[in-house]
Amino acid sequence: MRVTPVTICKFSLIPEAPEHKTVIESLLDEAFGLWRLAKTSYRLREGERPIEGLSHVAIEARRGIVGCISFWRIHIGDDGPPTLLLGPLAVAGDRRGVGIGRALMNNGIDRARSMGYALVILVGDEPYYGRVGFRKVPEDQLILPGPVDPDRLLFLELEEGAMRKARGLVLPPHRFANRRLSGLHETT
Repeated sequence: MRVTPVTICKFSLIPEAPEHKTVIESLLDEAFGLWRLAKTSYRLREGERPIEGLSHVAIEARRGIVGCISFWRIHIGDDGPPTLLLGPLAVAGDRRGVGIGRALMNNGIDRARSMGYALVILVGDEPYYGRVGFRKVPEDQLILPGPVDPDRLLFLELEEGAMRKARGLVLPPHRFANRRLSGLHETT
């Protein structure tokens, strides 16, 4: 009989803290490369801060940080539901496949729901994120401030029917406020 080695991974989820920033950036570089900073999802994070209480790290006692996740406030259209952008989510290469990413997502999603958010969107792989319920955004329902593969634009309703209320341009809070101050509104 052939014995297959099994990796058992014990980790804790704790809120992200300022002292984690350097390790998180290294983990993100490893997972996505430096070109990640040019992606449209990063345009939605510029000038904003992740939501306190939703951004967490996964820590192993002997190794330190092995995963991280952030959530960011965004606005959809003029009257969209309270919405979050999930990401980035990263797990150390040698710790993938042991449940760290799923634990980080489930923890954040549960907390977001309890904080009154109705919808979460992200840009990512549906086979991976579909495991926790994310689905493809209906075609032409959301407009992002840059190029995005429509097959990778995903959503998860935290409140039933929230996606039906989400239509139009997706912006970070400061850009949405500037748009409102300038008198620009959607005409969808």
